[in-house]
Amino acid sequence: MKKKKYDLKTEAALSSWVKLARAYSTIYKKAQENIRSYGLTLPQLAVIEAIGHLGPLKVGEICEKMLVSGGNMTLVLDNLEKLNFVERRPSKKDRRSIEVKLTPKGKRVFNKYFVKHADYITDLFSVLSIKEQKQLAALLKKLGVGIAQTK
Repeated sequence: MKKKKYDLKTEAALSSWVKLARAYSTIYKKAQENIRSYGLTLPQLAVIEAIGHLGPLKVGEICEKMLVSGGNMTLVLDNLEKLNFVERRPSKKDRRSIEVKLTPKGKRVFNKYFVKHADYITDLFSVLSIKEQKQLAALLKKLGVGIAQTK
């Protein structure tokens, strides 16, 4: 059976897709292993990180930032609440909304582990120069925004 040949545009797109998917998978697995060493899951650290940087957030805002559904977020927040890392309360501005904030213990976890995780990610990306990382970030943003705007 002959290997199907594609035009240059299709070959470039498919090659980019495969490389992007493989790179993401590798980085995701490494990041997950690192976060597990802290006794957390990736979604848990992501919530702690978002609130640690931005302050109290509504549940819907956290879902938007993490690109997850409310049902998945409820489970993550339930587990973080059991660990006494976050607390949920009615929003003072809109009592129909629930706001999530870090507890003092959650703030300690953020301060201890986010810096370690940021250092770990910095080490992973050190295979690229800072200039290359900036180029990659710009290209990925262009790709994401461009695709989001297509029909």
